[in-house]
Amino acid sequence: MKSIRLAAGVAVAGLLAVCATTAALGSATKSVTISVASLIPGSTPAAIQQFNAQVAQFERKNPSIKIKPVEYQWTAPTFAAKLAANTLPTVFEVPFTDARTLGDNGQLADLTAGAKALPYFSKYNKTVLAEGTDSKGRVVALPKGAYAQALHYNRKLFAQAGLDPNKPPTTWAQVAKDALAISQKTGKAGYVEMGKDDNTAGWILTTVVYTLGGRMEKGTGKDAVATVDNPQTVAALNMLHHMRWVDNSMGSNFDYGWSDINQAFAAGNVGMYVSGSDVYTNLVQASKIDPSVYGLAALPLAKNKKAGVLGGGTLVSVKPTANAAEKAASLKWIDFYYEAPLVSKGRAVANAKTLTANAQPVGVPALPLFNKAQYDLANSWIKPYINVPIRQMKPFLTDVFNQQLIPEPAASTQSVYHALNAPVEAVLTDRNANIPALLKQANQAAQQAISTGS
Repeated sequence: MKSIRLAAGVAVAGLLAVCATTAALGSATKSVTISVASLIPGSTPAAIQQFNAQVAQFERKNPSIKIKPVEYQWTAPTFAAKLAANTLPTVFEVPFTDARTLGDNGQLADLTAGAKALPYFSKYNKTVLAEGTDSKGRVVALPKGAYAQALHYNRKLFAQAGLDPNKPPTTWAQVAKDALAISQKTGKAGYVEMGKDDNTAGWILTTVVYTLGGRMEKGTGKDAVATVDNPQTVAALNMLHHMRWVDNSMGSNFDYGWSDINQAFAAGNVGMYVSGSDVYTNLVQASKIDPSVYGLAALPLAKNKKAGVLGGGTLVSVKPTANAAEKAASLKWIDFYYEAPLVSKGRAVANAKTLTANAQPVGVPALPLFNKAQYDLANSWIKPYINVPIRQMKPFLTDVFNQQLIPEPAASTQSVYHALNAPVEAVLTDRNANIPALLKQANQAAQQAISTGS
């Protein structure tokens, strides 16, 4: 994302399913089959049933299109391998960080004509839509959802540790203090940070650095300069080192990735962790979390003008090898499943009813994909069906409006994250880790990636 503020609000609308815009996208005259990204591996039967219900509804409305669901979860290594092998589904998801580069490389289908034909195209949040537009101005991906990073915390563990679940920490010093209390009084990990080398370690470290006012690079494109060895990154790693080796408040597992940490949190083994504000959906669909234990807070920010919250999101793309019929069918599916619930009252309500009937979340906090007027209107449509613990998310929904949203590093994003994996892993596994030396090496690796465009 480009640098924006949250003045437009935090969307509390579910981001699944919706109506096909047949007139805008055209109608297929021959039968066509497309494969589409469905849910991540390990999703609950209820979530799968809800998805299949959406597929059946779409196929009834579009009898000439057959949908083949494919389990899908984006990770940097697996995505690269599937992209190279041409084994991705016809319709798949990519993070904000990747779409423009993939589009410039000709690895995503050009959706411009079909996207601009959508009756709600002019209502898109232009900053969000820009993430799916390549350097030539082609729309190569449409937004699925956007988020701001947040602090997720276990209210039950807070109470057991003698902490007030309604008053989560607002500074990193308080995070460390509360993590120590949770660890000592419950035997659970008070605070956990993703440390896996699938780039989630570098992603979360960057998030923490942003809250302290640091940046991982300056400039744009191949002329950008890596700055991962800045003072704020040193401070973030020193804080992590203190909680790990002095307080011993981080438990014993230091190899968490995105799915792993969600499962551990839902199982009650983690007091606090950092991830996107929209992760509650996965906690329900794949990890069966007890809603009563869930708490969501805004990230602590240092008191300086550069401190902010990392924002990101997910886009939906189509394989560049898709033929005309497959691309047209894909756009219809994207319209139905991802976009129109926020612009069509009938489908928004129908979607919310389907989700609640299958015990799926409605109302998970996210950033708006469309303009504020449309966002407010869509929220009013689904208000009776919101079933997430909104009151327990109040610390996030209240404070995040005043936080500056900062985009992910624009140049060689995943490579920059990859360069930061090693320092995080070293700090969590080696008491004597040399943080300045590790960051010097990481900065060299990041700069090499930036300069070569890799």
